[in-house]
Amino acid sequence: GTMGTKGNVQVVLPHLTESYGSSQDPPEKSIPICTLKNFPNAIEHTLQWARDLFEGLFTQTPEHAADYLREPSAFLERTAKLPGSEPIDILERVVEFLITKRAKSFNDCVEWARQLFAEHFVDQIKQLLHNFPFDQVTSSGAPFWSGPKRCPHPLAFLQGALEKYHLDFIESAANILADCYCIAESSRILDRKALRRCAADIHIAEFKPREGVRIAVTDAELESSSSSGDSDKLNRLISRLQGIDGSLAKIKVSPVDFEKDDDSNHHMNFITAASNLRAENYDIPPADRHQSKLIAGKIIPAIATTTAMVSGLVAMEIYKF
Repeated sequence: GTMGTKGNVQVVLPHLTESYGSSQDPPEKSIPICTLKNFPNAIEHTLQWARDLFEGLFTQTPEHAADYLREPSAFLERTAKLPGSEPIDILERVVEFLITKRAKSFNDCVEWARQLFAEHFVDQIKQLLHNFPFDQVTSSGAPFWSGPKRCPHPLAFLQGALEKYHLDFIESAANILADCYCIAESSRILDRKALRRCAADIHIAEFKPREGVRIAVTDAELESSSSSGDSDKLNRLISRLQGIDGSLAKIKVSPVDFEKDDDSNHHMNFITAASNLRAENYDIPPADRHQSKLIAGKIIPAIATTTAMVSGLVAMEIYKF
């Protein structure tokens, strides 16, 4: 009932035919990583980017942090054995979650969400445009920003046609992060006007693009640029965590799994807002919450005629048997 007009019937008899799990459907066509990271051109791309952002911020990082709090030595030993730069990437996020960017109140969550907005919808776009200016040309003389590549622009907070999604992003991100830190709901800001004032008052440092930053244009470039990691940096991160083990004992961490069907958990609000803000960066037409839910949740409405045909085929196989 989730594949639209597609359907099939398979007869499975013990010790006579192959089992249901013996064959697999062909893998779904994936979106190139570089398209998701830097060059989206469709709302499906921004929605997938938003889902990946959710998983990284609210599921994977809290899970790693919880694993460290539960078994510090075993977690560090396991992580150090991972390939490439994965150990550094994971430990950097754990250090941020437990130490440098740890939220102790809902106001801290709001500030974190405001900084997150600046990072993804302003600073990263400015860095991208610094590396590839509007008038950039390729080695063949063709415009770099042409074809499927849309030239982006940074957003101004609480300004523009999609201003509603700016505050939706702050509200949902702050609340989901508060869930990760088990911050009581009674201490959270529920009034959107008060939340808007709180977010608007947060100071954001002016971003200055950095020189020497490499941005991969293709997945092949991205793969070739991945390094084995810096052992000194890894040791510094491990020391940073081990140096504050005693103060971490009372921290409660609760990873959040994405649930699209609960309207009270802010998950779909975050996905919709993050996707549409990313779309605004690249002048991609936005999608409302319902459309976003269908695409992000990979929901394809069941078609009654398809269900009827499959049921008929099943009945025919039963008659044969």
